[in-house]
Amino acid sequence: MADKFEQEIEVRGHLIDSMILTRIFDSIMDLKGDFQVLEFTVGKRKKDASFARLLIRAKSKDHLEDILELVYREGAQPISVQEAKLEPAPRDMVMPDDFYSTTNNATQVFSRGRWINVQNMMMDKCIAVDTKRNTAECRMVRDIAKGDMIVVGERGVKIIPQERPREGVDIFQFMSSASSSERPTQHIARKVANDIYNTKKDGGKIIVVSGPVLVHSGAAEALASLIRMGFVDGLLAGNALAVHDVENALLGTSLGMKVRDGTLAVRGHRNHMQAINEVFKAGDLKSMVEKKILKSGVMYECIKQNIPFVLAGSIRDDGPLPDVVTDVVDAQRKYKQVTKGARMVLMLSTMLHSIAVGNMLPASVKVVAVDISQPVVTKLIDRGTAQAIGIVTDVGAFLPIVVDHLKQLAKK
Repeated sequence: MADKFEQEIEVRGHLIDSMILTRIFDSIMDLKGDFQVLEFTVGKRKKDASFARLLIRAKSKDHLEDILELVYREGAQPISVQEAKLEPAPRDMVMPDDFYSTTNNATQVFSRGRWINVQNMMMDKCIAVDTKRNTAECRMVRDIAKGDMIVVGERGVKIIPQERPREGVDIFQFMSSASSSERPTQHIARKVANDIYNTKKDGGKIIVVSGPVLVHSGAAEALASLIRMGFVDGLLAGNALAVHDVENALLGTSLGMKVRDGTLAVRGHRNHMQAINEVFKAGDLKSMVEKKILKSGVMYECIKQNIPFVLAGSIRDDGPLPDVVTDVVDAQRKYKQVTKGARMVLMLSTMLHSIAVGNMLPASVKVVAVDISQPVVTKLIDRGTAQAIGIVTDVGAFLPIVVDHLKQLAKK
Protein backbone atom coordinates (compact mmCIF):
# COMPACT_ATOMS: atom_id res chain seq x y z
CA MET A 1 0.00 0.00 0.00
CA ALA A 2 1.35 3.42 -0.94
CA ASP A 3 2.78 5.58 1.83
CA LYS A 4 0.61 8.52 0.81
CA PHE A 5 -2.39 6.57 2.12
CA GLU A 6 -0.83 6.30 5.58
CA GLN A 7 -0.92 8.68 8.52
CA GLU A 8 0.65 8.58 11.98
CA ILE A 9 -1.52 9.81 14.82
CA GLU A 10 -1.11 10.15 18.58
CA VAL A 11 -3.51 10.37 21.48
CA ARG A 12 -3.06 11.17 25.19
CA GLY A 13 -5.32 10.84 28.22
CA HIS A 14 -7.01 8.15 30.26
CA LEU A 15 -7.23 5.97 27.19
CA ILE A 16 -8.22 2.64 28.70
CA ASP A 17 -10.78 3.26 31.45
CA SER A 18 -12.45 6.07 29.45
CA MET A 19 -12.61 3.77 26.36
CA ILE A 20 -10.98 6.42 24.16
CA LEU A 21 -8.52 4.03 22.51
CA THR A 22 -11.25 1.43 22.01
CA ARG A 23 -13.41 3.99 20.19
CA ILE A 24 -10.46 4.94 17.96
CA PHE A 25 -9.86 1.28 17.06
CA ASP A 26 -13.58 0.82 16.37
CA SER A 27 -13.68 3.92 14.14
CA ILE A 28 -10.80 2.62 12.01
CA MET A 29 -12.24 -0.88 11.71
CA ASP A 30 -15.79 0.33 11.04
CA LEU A 31 -14.47 2.12 7.93
CA LYS A 32 -12.43 -0.99 6.99
CA GLY A 33 -9.09 0.70 7.57
CA ASP A 34 -6.00 -0.88 9.07
CA PHE A 35 -3.77 0.24 11.91
CA GLN A 36 -0.53 -0.60 13.68
CA VAL A 37 0.24 0.39 17.27
CA LEU A 38 3.74 1.89 17.11
CA GLU A 39 3.96 2.99 20.73
CA PHE A 40 1.76 2.54 23.80
CA THR A 41 2.59 3.80 27.30
CA VAL A 42 0.09 3.10 30.07
CA GLY A 43 -0.20 5.48 33.04
CA LYS A 44 0.89 3.68 36.19
CA ARG A 45 -1.21 5.60 38.73
CA LYS A 46 -4.90 6.55 38.76
CA LYS A 47 -4.32 10.12 37.63
CA ASP A 48 -1.51 9.37 35.17
CA ALA A 49 -2.32 9.81 31.48
CA SER A 50 -1.54 7.17 28.87
CA PHE A 51 -0.05 7.74 25.41
CA ALA A 52 -0.46 5.87 22.13
CA ARG A 53 1.03 6.37 18.67
CA LEU A 54 -0.64 4.60 15.74
CA LEU A 55 -0.05 4.21 12.02
CA ILE A 56 -3.32 4.25 10.05
CA ARG A 57 -3.47 2.73 6.57
CA ALA A 58 -6.22 3.31 4.04
CA LYS A 59 -7.13 2.31 0.49
CA SER A 60 -7.19 5.83 -0.96
CA LYS A 61 -6.75 9.48 -0.05
CA ASP A 62 -10.49 9.96 0.45
CA HIS A 63 -10.67 6.76 2.50
CA LEU A 64 -7.84 8.00 4.73
CA GLU A 65 -9.50 11.40 5.20
CA ASP A 66 -12.76 9.72 6.22
CA ILE A 67 -10.96 7.62 8.84
CA LEU A 68 -8.95 10.56 10.16
CA GLU A 69 -12.09 12.66 10.56
CA LEU A 70 -13.56 10.01 12.85
CA VAL A 71 -10.44 9.38 14.95
CA TYR A 72 -9.76 13.10 15.36
CA ARG A 73 -13.24 13.43 16.83
CA GLU A 74 -12.28 10.82 19.42
CA GLY A 75 -9.31 12.92 20.56
CA ALA A 76 -6.50 11.74 18.26
CA GLN A 77 -4.09 14.19 16.61
CA PRO A 78 -1.57 14.01 13.75
CA ILE A 79 2.08 13.84 14.84
CA SER A 80 2.88 17.19 13.22
CA VAL A 81 0.30 19.90 13.97
CA GLN A 82 -0.63 22.51 11.38
CA GLU A 83 -2.39 25.83 11.83
CA ALA A 84 -6.17 25.67 11.62
CA LYS A 85 -7.43 26.70 8.20
CA LEU A 86 -9.69 29.76 8.23
CA GLU A 87 -11.98 31.19 5.58
CA PRO A 88 -14.20 34.29 5.78
CA ALA A 89 -17.98 33.90 5.92
CA PRO A 90 -19.24 34.98 2.49
CA ARG A 91 -22.43 36.57 3.88
CA ASP A 92 -24.29 37.07 7.13
CA MET A 93 -25.63 33.71 8.39
CA VAL A 94 -23.69 31.74 5.75
CA MET A 95 -20.74 29.49 6.57
CA PRO A 96 -17.88 28.77 4.12
CA ASP A 97 -17.95 25.44 2.30
CA ASP A 98 -16.25 22.61 4.22
CA PHE A 99 -16.80 24.40 7.56
CA TYR A 100 -15.83 22.43 10.65
CA SER A 101 -18.95 21.12 12.41
CA THR A 102 -18.49 21.01 16.18
CA THR A 103 -19.12 18.34 18.78
CA ASN A 104 -20.10 19.23 22.35
CA ASN A 105 -16.70 18.13 23.70
CA ALA A 106 -14.08 20.63 24.85
CA THR A 107 -12.25 21.76 21.71
CA GLN A 108 -9.05 23.66 20.88
CA VAL A 109 -7.77 25.15 17.63
CA PHE A 110 -4.11 25.66 16.73
CA SER A 111 -3.67 29.33 15.91
CA ARG A 112 -0.50 31.46 15.81
CA GLY A 113 1.61 28.60 17.04
CA ARG A 114 -0.43 27.64 20.10
CA TRP A 115 -3.56 25.80 21.10
CA ILE A 116 -6.44 28.08 22.10
CA ASN A 117 -9.65 26.97 23.80
CA VAL A 118 -12.93 27.30 21.91
CA GLN A 119 -15.42 29.10 24.12
CA ASN A 120 -19.16 28.41 24.42
CA MET A 121 -19.01 24.84 23.11
CA MET A 122 -22.16 23.37 21.53
CA MET A 123 -22.70 20.55 19.08
CA ASP A 124 -23.49 21.04 15.39
CA LYS A 125 -22.22 24.64 15.20
CA CYS A 126 -19.09 26.25 13.71
CA ILE A 127 -15.93 27.85 15.14
CA ALA A 128 -15.18 31.54 14.57
CA VAL A 129 -11.64 32.78 15.28
CA ASP A 130 -10.86 36.39 16.18
CA THR A 131 -7.49 36.72 14.44
CA LYS A 132 -6.60 39.97 16.23
CA ARG A 133 -7.17 38.67 19.76
CA ASN A 134 -6.35 35.06 18.84
CA THR A 135 -9.51 33.77 20.50
CA ALA A 136 -12.04 31.21 19.27
CA GLU A 137 -15.77 30.82 19.87
CA CYS A 138 -18.41 28.26 18.97
CA ARG A 139 -21.08 30.12 17.05
CA MET A 140 -24.60 29.45 15.77
CA VAL A 141 -25.33 30.04 12.09
CA ARG A 142 -27.64 32.98 12.81
CA ASP A 143 -24.85 34.75 14.70
CA ILE A 144 -22.34 34.63 11.84
CA ALA A 145 -21.50 37.97 10.22
CA LYS A 146 -19.96 38.47 6.80
CA GLY A 147 -16.18 38.33 7.06
CA ASP A 148 -16.03 36.27 10.27
CA MET A 149 -13.08 33.89 10.05
CA ILE A 150 -14.50 30.37 10.25
CA VAL A 151 -12.52 27.16 10.75
CA VAL A 152 -12.76 24.85 7.73
CA GLY A 153 -11.68 21.22 7.55
CA GLU A 154 -10.27 19.15 10.41
CA ARG A 155 -6.73 20.55 10.36
CA GLY A 156 -5.52 22.22 13.53
CA VAL A 157 -8.57 21.20 15.56
CA LYS A 158 -8.20 19.12 18.71
CA ILE A 159 -11.08 17.53 20.60
CA ILE A 160 -10.62 16.70 24.28
CA PRO A 161 -13.08 13.84 24.92
CA GLN A 162 -14.85 13.38 28.22
CA GLU A 163 -12.97 11.05 30.52
CA ARG A 164 -14.16 8.95 33.41
CA PRO A 165 -13.91 11.13 36.56
CA ARG A 166 -11.05 10.34 38.92
CA GLU A 167 -13.13 10.97 42.06
CA GLY A 168 -15.47 8.58 43.86
CA VAL A 169 -18.58 6.91 42.51
CA ASP A 170 -21.71 8.97 41.83
CA ILE A 171 -24.64 8.40 39.52
CA PHE A 172 -22.47 9.07 36.47
CA GLN A 173 -20.06 6.27 37.33
CA PHE A 174 -22.72 3.98 38.80
CA MET A 175 -24.58 3.86 35.49
CA SER A 176 -23.42 3.78 31.90
CA SER A 177 -25.00 6.04 29.28
CA ALA A 178 -27.35 3.24 28.26
CA SER A 179 -30.91 3.69 29.49
CA SER A 180 -32.80 0.90 31.17
CA SER A 181 -36.08 0.30 32.99
CA GLU A 182 -34.58 -2.61 34.94
CA ARG A 183 -32.43 -0.63 37.36
CA PRO A 184 -33.41 -0.14 41.04
CA THR A 185 -35.36 3.13 40.87
CA GLN A 186 -35.18 4.08 44.56
CA HIS A 187 -31.43 3.47 44.69
CA ILE A 188 -30.89 5.56 41.55
CA ALA A 189 -33.14 8.33 42.90
CA ARG A 190 -30.99 8.56 46.02
CA LYS A 191 -27.82 8.71 43.92
CA VAL A 192 -29.32 11.49 41.79
CA ALA A 193 -30.22 13.35 44.99
CA ASN A 194 -26.65 12.98 46.25
CA ASP A 195 -25.32 14.36 42.98
CA ILE A 196 -27.75 17.32 43.09
CA TYR A 197 -26.74 18.02 46.69
CA ASN A 198 -22.99 17.84 46.00
CA THR A 199 -23.27 19.93 42.84
CA LYS A 200 -25.09 22.70 44.71
CA LYS A 201 -22.74 22.39 47.71
CA ASP A 202 -19.81 23.04 45.34
CA GLY A 203 -21.56 26.15 43.98
CA GLY A 204 -22.70 24.48 40.75
CA LYS A 205 -25.62 25.70 38.67
CA ILE A 206 -28.55 23.27 38.19
CA ILE A 207 -31.15 23.67 35.44
CA VAL A 208 -34.46 21.80 35.12
CA VAL A 209 -36.10 21.07 31.77
CA SER A 210 -39.65 19.82 32.23
CA GLY A 211 -42.79 18.84 30.36
CA PRO A 212 -46.47 18.91 31.48
CA VAL A 213 -46.35 15.21 32.40
CA LEU A 214 -44.73 16.39 35.60
CA VAL A 215 -48.07 17.94 36.60
CA HIS A 216 -50.23 15.08 35.25
CA SER A 217 -48.21 12.55 37.26
CA GLY A 218 -48.52 14.46 40.53
CA ALA A 219 -44.87 15.55 40.79
CA ALA A 220 -45.49 19.33 40.55
CA GLU A 221 -45.18 19.75 44.33
CA ALA A 222 -41.90 17.81 44.28
CA LEU A 223 -40.42 20.19 41.69
CA ALA A 224 -41.86 23.17 43.59
CA SER A 225 -40.09 21.87 46.72
CA LEU A 226 -36.84 21.46 44.78
CA ILE A 227 -37.06 25.12 43.74
CA ARG A 228 -38.05 26.27 47.23
CA MET A 229 -35.09 24.40 48.76
CA GLY A 230 -32.67 26.24 46.48
CA PHE A 231 -31.62 23.35 44.23
CA VAL A 232 -32.88 24.88 40.95
CA ASP A 233 -31.20 27.82 39.19
CA GLY A 234 -33.36 27.93 36.07
CA LEU A 235 -36.43 26.32 34.50
CA LEU A 236 -36.86 25.65 30.78
CA ALA A 237 -40.22 24.43 29.51
CA GLY A 238 -43.09 25.12 27.15
CA ASN A 239 -46.52 26.68 27.44
CA ALA A 240 -48.13 23.40 28.58
CA LEU A 241 -46.15 23.01 31.81
CA ALA A 242 -47.11 26.50 32.98
CA VAL A 243 -50.77 26.12 31.92
CA HIS A 244 -51.28 22.80 33.69
CA ASP A 245 -49.31 23.96 36.71
CA VAL A 246 -51.63 26.98 37.04
CA GLU A 247 -54.68 24.77 36.41
CA ASN A 248 -53.53 22.44 39.17
CA ALA A 249 -52.87 25.33 41.58
CA LEU A 250 -56.23 27.00 40.94
CA LEU A 251 -58.54 24.06 40.26
CA GLY A 252 -56.73 20.94 41.43
CA THR A 253 -56.80 19.40 37.95
CA SER A 254 -54.47 18.84 35.01
CA LEU A 255 -56.21 18.66 31.63
CA GLY A 256 -59.45 18.20 33.59
CA MET A 257 -58.20 15.24 35.62
CA LYS A 258 -58.10 15.59 39.41
CA VAL A 259 -54.41 15.20 40.21
CA ARG A 260 -54.96 13.77 43.70
CA ASP A 261 -57.18 10.81 42.78
CA GLY A 262 -57.08 10.55 38.96
CA THR A 263 -60.83 11.06 38.46
CA LEU A 264 -62.28 13.42 35.87
CA ALA A 265 -63.72 16.73 37.06
CA VAL A 266 -67.18 17.83 35.93
CA ARG A 267 -66.73 20.08 32.87
CA GLY A 268 -63.02 19.51 33.38
CA HIS A 269 -62.31 19.77 29.66
CA ARG A 270 -62.50 23.56 29.97
CA ASN A 271 -60.25 23.87 33.03
CA HIS A 272 -57.00 24.48 31.18
CA MET A 273 -58.67 27.23 29.13
CA GLN A 274 -60.04 28.74 32.35
CA ALA A 275 -56.49 28.72 33.76
CA ILE A 276 -55.20 30.51 30.65
CA ASN A 277 -57.99 33.06 30.94
CA GLU A 278 -57.13 33.74 34.58
CA VAL A 279 -53.51 34.48 33.63
CA PHE A 280 -54.60 36.91 30.91
CA LYS A 281 -57.02 38.59 33.35
CA ALA A 282 -54.15 39.17 35.80
CA GLY A 283 -51.72 40.26 33.06
CA ASP A 284 -49.06 37.55 33.38
CA LEU A 285 -47.78 34.92 35.81
CA LYS A 286 -45.88 37.38 37.98
CA SER A 287 -48.95 39.58 38.32
CA MET A 288 -50.97 36.54 39.40
CA VAL A 289 -48.49 35.95 42.22
CA GLU A 290 -48.38 39.63 43.22
CA LYS A 291 -52.18 39.74 43.32
CA LYS A 292 -52.21 36.55 45.43
CA ILE A 293 -54.27 34.70 42.83
CA LEU A 294 -51.54 32.12 42.22
CA LYS A 295 -50.40 30.81 45.62
CA SER A 296 -48.63 27.51 44.89
CA GLY A 297 -47.01 25.40 42.22
CA VAL A 298 -43.89 25.35 40.08
CA MET A 299 -44.34 28.75 38.44
CA TYR A 300 -45.29 30.32 41.79
CA GLU A 301 -42.04 29.11 43.36
CA CYS A 302 -39.96 30.32 40.39
CA ILE A 303 -41.42 33.80 40.77
CA LYS A 304 -41.22 33.88 44.59
CA GLN A 305 -37.62 32.60 44.61
CA ASN A 306 -36.63 34.82 41.65
CA ILE A 307 -35.57 31.82 39.56
CA PRO A 308 -35.29 32.60 35.82
CA PHE A 309 -37.61 30.62 33.57
CA VAL A 310 -38.17 30.48 29.81
CA LEU A 311 -41.37 29.14 28.27
CA ALA A 312 -40.79 28.35 24.59
CA GLY A 313 -43.87 28.40 22.38
CA SER A 314 -45.00 25.98 19.70
CA ILE A 315 -47.69 25.89 17.03
CA ARG A 316 -49.91 23.59 19.15
CA ASP A 317 -50.14 25.90 22.19
CA ASP A 318 -53.47 26.98 23.63
CA GLY A 319 -53.30 30.68 24.48
CA PRO A 320 -50.36 30.78 24.70
CA LEU A 321 -49.73 32.46 28.04
CA PRO A 322 -48.41 36.06 27.96
CA ASP A 323 -45.08 34.80 29.40
CA VAL A 324 -44.47 32.43 26.48
CA VAL A 325 -41.73 33.35 23.98
CA THR A 326 -43.40 32.69 20.63
CA ASP A 327 -40.38 33.55 18.44
CA VAL A 328 -38.48 30.23 18.29
CA VAL A 329 -35.14 31.91 17.55
CA ASP A 330 -35.57 34.27 20.50
CA ALA A 331 -36.62 31.33 22.71
CA GLN A 332 -33.51 29.41 21.66
CA ARG A 333 -31.28 32.35 22.64
CA LYS A 334 -33.04 32.76 25.98
CA TYR A 335 -32.63 29.03 26.65
CA LYS A 336 -28.93 29.40 25.93
CA GLN A 337 -28.61 32.31 28.36
CA VAL A 338 -30.18 30.29 31.18
CA THR A 339 -28.00 27.21 30.51
CA LYS A 340 -24.76 29.22 30.45
CA GLY A 341 -22.43 27.94 33.15
CA ALA A 342 -24.69 25.01 34.10
CA ARG A 343 -23.03 22.08 35.84
CA MET A 344 -26.04 19.76 35.89
CA VAL A 345 -29.33 19.54 33.97
CA LEU A 346 -32.38 17.51 34.97
CA MET A 347 -34.61 16.65 32.01
CA LEU A 348 -38.03 15.54 33.22
CA SER A 349 -40.43 13.90 30.76
CA THR A 350 -40.06 16.13 27.71
CA MET A 351 -38.47 14.87 24.51
CA LEU A 352 -38.38 17.98 22.31
CA HIS A 353 -37.25 20.44 24.98
CA SER A 354 -34.67 17.94 26.23
CA ILE A 355 -33.13 17.45 22.79
CA ALA A 356 -33.14 21.21 22.21
CA VAL A 357 -31.31 21.86 25.49
CA GLY A 358 -28.98 18.89 24.97
CA ASN A 359 -27.79 20.46 21.71
CA MET A 360 -26.73 23.58 23.66
CA LEU A 361 -24.68 21.86 26.35
CA PRO A 362 -20.98 21.07 26.42
CA ALA A 363 -20.17 17.44 27.17
CA SER A 364 -18.85 18.37 30.62
CA VAL A 365 -22.38 19.15 31.86
CA LYS A 366 -24.00 16.28 33.76
CA VAL A 367 -27.41 15.39 32.31
CA VAL A 368 -30.10 13.21 33.91
CA ALA A 369 -33.04 12.40 31.62
CA VAL A 370 -36.13 10.85 33.24
CA ASP A 371 -38.99 9.52 31.11
CA ILE A 372 -41.37 6.58 31.27
CA SER A 373 -40.70 5.93 27.57
CA GLN A 374 -37.32 4.38 26.82
CA PRO A 375 -37.22 5.62 23.19
CA VAL A 376 -37.33 9.21 24.50
CA VAL A 377 -34.16 8.94 26.59
CA THR A 378 -32.51 6.80 23.92
CA LYS A 379 -33.24 9.42 21.27
CA LEU A 380 -31.71 12.15 23.44
CA ILE A 381 -28.49 10.15 23.77
CA ASP A 382 -28.47 9.19 20.08
CA ARG A 383 -28.90 12.85 19.05
CA GLY A 384 -25.49 13.63 20.52
CA THR A 385 -25.98 14.17 24.25
CA ALA A 386 -23.88 11.09 24.96
CA GLN A 387 -23.11 12.14 28.53
CA ALA A 388 -26.80 11.83 29.50
CA ILE A 389 -27.92 9.23 32.03
CA GLY A 390 -31.26 7.77 30.91
CA ILE A 391 -33.65 6.71 33.69
CA VAL A 392 -36.76 4.97 32.41
CA THR A 393 -39.41 5.41 35.08
CA ASP A 394 -42.50 7.40 36.08
CA VAL A 395 -41.35 10.90 36.99
CA GLY A 396 -44.32 11.17 39.35
CA ALA A 397 -42.84 8.41 41.53
CA PHE A 398 -39.17 9.22 40.93
CA LEU A 399 -38.94 12.94 41.71
CA PRO A 400 -40.61 12.78 45.17
CA ILE A 401 -38.00 10.17 46.22
CA VAL A 402 -35.22 12.52 45.07
CA VAL A 403 -36.75 15.42 47.03
CA ASP A 404 -37.29 13.33 50.18
CA HIS A 405 -33.64 12.25 50.13
CA LEU A 406 -32.48 15.84 49.59
CA LYS A 407 -34.48 16.88 52.66
CA GLN A 408 -32.67 14.21 54.68
CA LEU A 409 -29.29 15.40 53.37
CA ALA A 410 -30.14 19.00 54.21
CA LYS A 411 -30.78 18.05 57.86
CA LYS A 412 -27.32 16.54 58.33
